[in-house]
Amino acid sequence: MHSLFEGAVSLHRRIFNAVENFADNWLPGLAARFAFLAVLYLYFLNSARTKVEEGFLGFFNVSDAAYFQIALPAVEAAGFDVSQVSFFPWTPIVWAGTYAEFLLPLLIVIGLFTRLAALGMIGFIIVQSIVDITVHQVGAETAGAWFDRFSDGLIWDQRTLWAFLLGYLVLKGAGAVSMDWALWRWWHSSPETPPHAATVT
Repeated sequence: MHSLFEGAVSLHRRIFNAVENFADNWLPGLAARFAFLAVLYLYFLNSARTKVEEGFLGFFNVSDAAYFQIALPAVEAAGFDVSQVSFFPWTPIVWAGTYAEFLLPLLIVIGLFTRLAALGMIGFIIVQSIVDITVHQVGAETAGAWFDRFSDGLIWDQRTLWAFLLGYLVLKGAGAVSMDWALWRWWHSSPETPPHAATVT
């Protein structure tokens, strides 16, 4: 009976060690990126599209709406005339924020430079939240709070989960099903399997 029990424990360990080793290489990173795609990608894409002009060529022109969303205090100081907003530092900030919102989520979805893109998105979310609270003056009921009985606060609850998801990608990478992994294999030109998630950032 004792040997039978040891055999069952050994079989259990071998099976689930194999599952864990297999999953560690591709499943968590892929699942995190899928969750980002399913929940957040279209949110950020739609937000970014409001910051550029209409049409193909309009993509290369930042709209007034971008200044109102990102640099509202400067717009107010200029009498709500965007053309009067000082170029420095506002124009570089608005342009960088606008195109980062297009580029960083896309890099996360395809798994290219994933760690840097996810780190950039965490910074973007922090700035977005500060602007929402201090500039757009989102109320406490909408912003929510930690350690209360409600789980649907727009900023403190939801964006904490966003940051956690992105933080996983910063720490662990995109996984084997990603452009990072493909680049790692191409760069090293070796059949050797990387020990864990893709190391290309």
